[in-house]
Amino acid sequence: MTLTSDLDRPATAAVGRSARSPWFAVGAVGLGIFALVTSEFLPASLLPRIAADMGVTEGVAGQAVTATAIMGAITAPTIAIVVPRLDRKLLLALLTLLAVASNALVAVAPWYPLLLVARLLLGIALAGFWAMALAVVGQLVTADKLGRAMTVVNLGVSLATVTAVPVGTYLGEAWGWRPVFWLAGAAALAALGLLLAWLPPIPAAGAPPLRALVDTARSRTMVLGMLAILLVAGGHFAAFTYVRPAAERVPDITPSSLAVLLTVFGLAAFVGTMIAGPLADRRLRLGVLVAPLLIAAAVTGFALLSDSYAAVAVAVALWGLAFGGLPTLVLTWVARAEPNRLEPAGSLATAMFQVAIATGAAVGGVLVDAFDVRVAMVVAAVAAAIGGFLFANARRA
Repeated sequence: MTLTSDLDRPATAAVGRSARSPWFAVGAVGLGIFALVTSEFLPASLLPRIAADMGVTEGVAGQAVTATAIMGAITAPTIAIVVPRLDRKLLLALLTLLAVASNALVAVAPWYPLLLVARLLLGIALAGFWAMALAVVGQLVTADKLGRAMTVVNLGVSLATVTAVPVGTYLGEAWGWRPVFWLAGAAALAALGLLLAWLPPIPAAGAPPLRALVDTARSRTMVLGMLAILLVAGGHFAAFTYVRPAAERVPDITPSSLAVLLTVFGLAAFVGTMIAGPLADRRLRLGVLVAPLLIAAAVTGFALLSDSYAAVAVAVALWGLAFGGLPTLVLTWVARAEPNRLEPAGSLATAMFQVAIATGAAVGGVLVDAFDVRVAMVVAAVAAAIGGFLFANARRA
């Protein structure tokens, strides 16, 4: 089987590109993603303090993350329908402003229900921004540079992954949890300023958004692609959600050595993001096959080689490398599959990622409780591998 196909050839040139510093505009989108994803991750590092201050259990406080994901899954496929003609620069700016308001509301919330409302607002902002990002970037650069442009955008995710939890933990101990959300709001405000300064006007897609969404969702290629996202991303989160109990099987592991493993994952993900862009532009079909297979191999190695810290560290590094490149590869795949319907295609992909997060964590939890964490990780690895083969072999309807 050859790994060169229509997915490896650049799609039709993007329209509406800015003649003035398009890479600054792409960078502004990436900084917006960084600010929003940082806000999304913060509760994980501040959960005990939030729970104690709000008078709820940590399990209840953790639903602030669930609320964001649920609202994101609703928002992503509907944002273009709600605002079909709004200039996309203005839309991204309004969504970033909504993230500023969300963080400020969390910082002052006296009651837990109000905090949940604020996190719902963040779900709208985050998913709406992500859903539009592919279409916006597709109008800023030519199609043969789309992979590299999405790498710039996804660097925001990698940086947030590496910095949000440790920095949030440190500053939460030093300042308390509320000032950390004020800081996240300030970061979103700075991103808003750069979006307004660097992003040119971006017209909305011409097709009626509801019809375009339905037509895209009915495409055989997109159906296979969404199933592949569910399997690969769901497999990742089914394993990664339970990485701590899996790591605790390693002999003599300590909280500090576990922190080292997570840092290795984050740094490897950063490297994977950097590699993915050129690979997506030149050998996309190879990339969407190899990254899921590497996730599957790494997760299996993590599960079965837990007697050796060194082996687990290598598995974690490979896992981070593969998963770090996955968003760029997947979104470029989506753009090549539906070059004329970037908004609905990006919206569906974003929604499916949100569904995969929730489904993966839930299924992984069931397997951990019914069997053990190793079984959950092996099943997750099989799902990721199947998803990779689906990506690599999907054909346009």
